[in-house]
Amino acid sequence: MITHTTSWPAPAKLNLFLYITGQRPDGYHELQTLFQFLDYGDTLTITARADNQITLSPAIEGVPLAQNLIYRAADALRKKAGLQAGADINIQKILPMGGGLGGGSSNAATTLVALNYLWQTGLSADELAEIGLALGADVPVFVRGFSAFAEGIGEKLQPAQPEEKWYLVAKPDVAIATADIFTATDLTRNTPIRPLSVLLAGNYENDCEKIVRRIYPEVDKALSWLLEYAPSRLTGTGACVFAEFSSQQAATATLKKLPDWLQGFVAKGVNHSPLMTALSGHTAESQ
Repeated sequence: MITHTTSWPAPAKLNLFLYITGQRPDGYHELQTLFQFLDYGDTLTITARADNQITLSPAIEGVPLAQNLIYRAADALRKKAGLQAGADINIQKILPMGGGLGGGSSNAATTLVALNYLWQTGLSADELAEIGLALGADVPVFVRGFSAFAEGIGEKLQPAQPEEKWYLVAKPDVAIATADIFTATDLTRNTPIRPLSVLLAGNYENDCEKIVRRIYPEVDKALSWLLEYAPSRLTGTGACVFAEFSSQQAATATLKKLPDWLQGFVAKGVNHSPLMTALSGHTAESQ
């Protein structure tokens, strides 16, 4: 066990496109989506401990510890590995909840990857991804650490190399429940399944966007504002919208124009997760 305190990034993701291609008998939706990471996200500071205690600070109001994805990830990992181990975990949270940036899934994945290293459990990426899938459909892509084309319910991953553009991400003051979008009667559920090559060559769209714009006028207003400056879309089913730029300067210039009813940041899309870079660095330090 490695007991010194270490810090780990939990990066955001964007769905560069998202198409709903069907619905399974169990209610889950089949999709085709393109995940790319951002060089921006939360930070987890972790100290492994030899007893069986897992602590998390600061506490999230209204979320009991046992229901927090970070705690659930740590607990699932030690059960899988058959360990008596614990950890003190502090989270610096900057990603908005309910924003469609994958913050909760990324936190869970970072917990799995970091504690697999700190506890020296030796589980493979496949085993960590399997644990992650039980926590949420987006967790495996964060565990594996490469931009990916995803199919099925999001668990079938194929490495992809989309262009690494600069993005302005903006969020109005609204939180969106994924269930509200996926249960909407007018959600498109029959977009044709297409090869990745065809999807990459076309215009990127999000089948959830029209539903979100209809139900949440704040998001509709945000997208309308961003579209004045650059191609813009919804990410996932959350409240965050993003505009793509070819340079940091152009994205930052538009950020400075952001109206006061929007919060935003500029980040670069990256195809290699900052979490994997951190893992390589920690591994090198310990050798």
